[in-house]
Amino acid sequence: MYQPEIIFRLNERYLLAPNGVPFEGIQKVEYLDGKIWLNDEMTDEEELIFEPVRYHEASFELNDVTIGINFHWERKEDQTFKGSLKIMIENEKLTAINILPLEDYLVSVISSEMSATSSLELLKAHAIISRSWLLAQTEKGKNLQHSGKTYQSISETPEEYIRWYDREDHLNFDVCADDHCQRYQGITRQSTELVEQAIAATRGMLLMNDGRICDARFSKSCGGIAETFENVWEPEVHSYLQAIIDNPNAPEGFDTDLTNEAAAEKWIRNAPPAFCNTRDKEVLSQVLNDYDQETKDFYRWKLTYQQADLAELITRKSGRDFGAILDLVPVERGKSGRLKKLKIVGSKLTLTIGKELEIRKTLSESHLYSSAFVVDKLNITDSIPGEFVLTGAGWGHGVGLCQIGAAMMGAKGYKYDEILLHYFRGASISKEY
Repeated sequence: MYQPEIIFRLNERYLLAPNGVPFEGIQKVEYLDGKIWLNDEMTDEEELIFEPVRYHEASFELNDVTIGINFHWERKEDQTFKGSLKIMIENEKLTAINILPLEDYLVSVISSEMSATSSLELLKAHAIISRSWLLAQTEKGKNLQHSGKTYQSISETPEEYIRWYDREDHLNFDVCADDHCQRYQGITRQSTELVEQAIAATRGMLLMNDGRICDARFSKSCGGIAETFENVWEPEVHSYLQAIIDNPNAPEGFDTDLTNEAAAEKWIRNAPPAFCNTRDKEVLSQVLNDYDQETKDFYRWKLTYQQADLAELITRKSGRDFGAILDLVPVERGKSGRLKKLKIVGSKLTLTIGKELEIRKTLSESHLYSSAFVVDKLNITDSIPGEFVLTGAGWGHGVGLCQIGAAMMGAKGYKYDEILLHYFRGASISKEY
């Protein structure tokens, strides 16, 4: 939450640090004149921390938390959390931060990212990658701060605009609670004994590679082949995040080097067998929460734009006037067929953009399901297409574990370690605490 005003409810007694003043019930904080106001009274604090007297019994509720920010399922909901609540000033607004132990955080993440009714093996696998990812991110954040370097994620020339997105946006807390990091919705999502069992059974277990915690990424559906880390985020190779065919064997009749345009086109226009190529409602319900199930076609999808709509969208999202859109040209693909670079040819401007998420954001009101797509131009008059049809594969960035594929593996009887080592080749599972 990042707002000029935040209303919350303390469902038990909390003490306001550092003086231990007790608070309970509905509270209001506002940012006014450079100060934090609490219940219409100005404070001299840069931050407020409300700590529960009884951790296990206490909870607090935040009103109108936005989830799915900038995605097609964006909405607001009231959410309830364990632990402490910190309110701080950030860029002339107030940010709400939840402070709690790692293992309790994971109980919520597993119930938010997956359905709490998922198979035990899938829940164990996700517990390990969510734990590993978080610790890898906190380690990366500390290293960035200690280095004093400015993190550079944009490369720009007159012909090219390349940008990647990662969690370096968060300077004042470890991770955010939304899809940008990993979904954390407190105790709002109903957890189960199975989730708690999965967390307890894997306590302290991490994915490791060469003595370091793995940056264990995951997405909804890889579309049949996972993508490499460096093709989506910063240009750093992680040997355990490679292009994995999401199938016990390579599908017959397909060239799986999707950096090749002809191979990518054949792959995307068809639907090769893969763990994540499923319409099994029971398996999908394990991975897709209620709002996710609004998305039906994730393994292969189609999107049609009229010329005027696409031209207006690209101009608005990019901040550049391309005029009429004449072509969308694949320049460079990753190994899963996801576009790293796309050339937008307009009547006024031609520019190559990348990486994966920048392409998805530019060509959609929210985000395209993925950047693994091919383009058909229809109704061409005077070299100007009247219509563009995008045919695509997968849902998300495709790096690391494929959640729908992993759910299907769990349904087929694979154990959690087999699931993890299928997606993270060369990694090992180690109990570190």
